[in-house]
Amino acid sequence: MPENDAWDYTLYIPNDLRAVSVCRRTLRLILTTHGLTGLVDTAELLAAELVSNAVRHTKGPAALRVRRSPGGPVWIGAWDTDPAPPPPPRTMEQTVDLEEGRGLGLMAACAQYWGWQPSARFGSRGKYVWCELVAA
Repeated sequence: MPENDAWDYTLYIPNDLRAVSVCRRTLRLILTTHGLTGLVDTAELLAAELVSNAVRHTKGPAALRVRRSPGGPVWIGAWDTDPAPPPPPRTMEQTVDLEEGRGLGLMAACAQYWGWQPSARFGSRGKYVWCELVAA
């Protein structure tokens, strides 16, 4: 399959922490199938953070979306039912001794770009938090 093909996958998940491992495995399969194995480790880490935040901090369903435009970056995002913005990212130094609160700091450190936006795309009010990874 040519690496310049466009593709877009959405995995709808229940509010269940076990969905995080399902999303990681699905993402690994998607990226490997499209010849983007160099992104797998970073993408899995960031997707796990996005999805775990969506599941842990909301009460409704969530979704993982992975897409790429022809020859462009890989976008990874998680939708959840809470329309409130995510908290500002903490630096890695601020989270050294914490058991949680590192997710958006990892996003800022590992992704070329990241952000969030309010969303009603999947039928409910909520937000979409995303990051962009560039294939080498």
